[in-house]
Amino acid sequence: MTQSDNEPQRHLYGMQTALAVENFPVSGSPMPAGFIHALGLVKYATARVNQSLGAVDGDIADAIAEAALAVSRGDYDAHFPVDVYQTGSGTSSNMNANEVIASIAAGASGKTVHPNDHVNRSQSSNDVIPTTLHVAAVLALQNSLYPAIEHLLDVSRQQAEANQHVVKTGRTHLMDAMPVTAAQEIGGWIAQVDEARHGIVVSARRVEGLAIGGTAVGTGINAPADFGQRVCDILSNHTGIAFHPSPNRFAAMSSQDAVVSLSGQLKVLAVALMKISNDLRWMNSGPNNGLGEIQLPELQPGSSIMPGKVNPVIPESVAQVAARVIGNDTTITVAGQSGNFQLNVMLPVVADTLLQSITLLSRACQVLADKCIAGLTYNSDYLAHQAGLNPVLITALNAQLGYDTGAAIAKRAMKEKRPLREVAAEMTELSAAQLDELLDPIRLTSPEPVDA
Repeated sequence: MTQSDNEPQRHLYGMQTALAVENFPVSGSPMPAGFIHALGLVKYATARVNQSLGAVDGDIADAIAEAALAVSRGDYDAHFPVDVYQTGSGTSSNMNANEVIASIAAGASGKTVHPNDHVNRSQSSNDVIPTTLHVAAVLALQNSLYPAIEHLLDVSRQQAEANQHVVKTGRTHLMDAMPVTAAQEIGGWIAQVDEARHGIVVSARRVEGLAIGGTAVGTGINAPADFGQRVCDILSNHTGIAFHPSPNRFAAMSSQDAVVSLSGQLKVLAVALMKISNDLRWMNSGPNNGLGEIQLPELQPGSSIMPGKVNPVIPESVAQVAARVIGNDTTITVAGQSGNFQLNVMLPVVADTLLQSITLLSRACQVLADKCIAGLTYNSDYLAHQAGLNPVLITALNAQLGYDTGAAIAKRAMKEKRPLREVAAEMTELSAAQLDELLDPIRLTSPEPVDA
């Protein structure tokens, strides 16, 4: 049973949900769809376990399971209106699900289905909500963030391969430094993103541990001893993810340490994307009075008053995403330490904020890859010319001349605005062939090791 868009709207939830809507008119934002879908999946798994244990009548359990699956598919999102900023345990969202699923199941089966006695059998909001939070986060990672990161890495690798012979001036402190290739610079970005991805994957393994089976305070009151394991088995079979009971249900319910760790790793990715975005903005600056090293795709007019101006809109968008995710990590950190005795009481805001970070990062990686990095072009001739004029190339002559003589040559070249090679030829006894070899920017991007 699903509700057609053409049917008159009627609320499938009951009194507890209605009270929550009345009590929490805070943000106007309900719990995120990904959380509601995961909650439906958890209710599906618990219904099947209750059925297999004989705790809920077979026909009623079947109806509950089918209704819960429909919720997990998003068929009833409109019936989950409870605000994010609700009771800290998420009890209102749990009861919202219990009431909606009970209504759907009753309509489909013709039987009386009780939200607490049937749908919530062997459960408490205190283990269901942290379980749902974890399931929603891992599903979002698997379905959205991991593919988006891999796509960004693939596109970046393609650009590195295509521009491996482009030489440019390196920069430290925003000042000219020794030359690098475009591939080396992009390779640094790739390494940052790949290391961030690895950190997320490692942290996510802890999030695969679920609190289900702990019920009210972690002791498992009113639940069979193996209830949590059975629920995890069903969730694993349904999703292909290795969910398992948390090693300690008291810790799983009273803290959100695993999610705090995951959020920290999401912040690492955000920091990497901020760095990459700022590099792209600097390199694209100009076109006449900036660095002018690359050209980014022209996506839209950049000014309402200056005709022809084009701005680096995608790196700016991604940088703003990074700022939001960094802020979200602070929210999750504060919420994570808000566990008092046997329960964390900021679970809804943790769920909302974590899923927002995952969603934003997923979309940012996608647009950065497709609308920025894939289409950027290097001004290779200009870069090669500028690299050849770089006075810092004198570093390559340290072994022959020493630091002080090299500094004198570099300063004279800068003061007289002359090519370094020309000044070095006047101030040293090095031959033209030696200078050509030693000051070749391409050779300097992969120097031979020097004996210690």
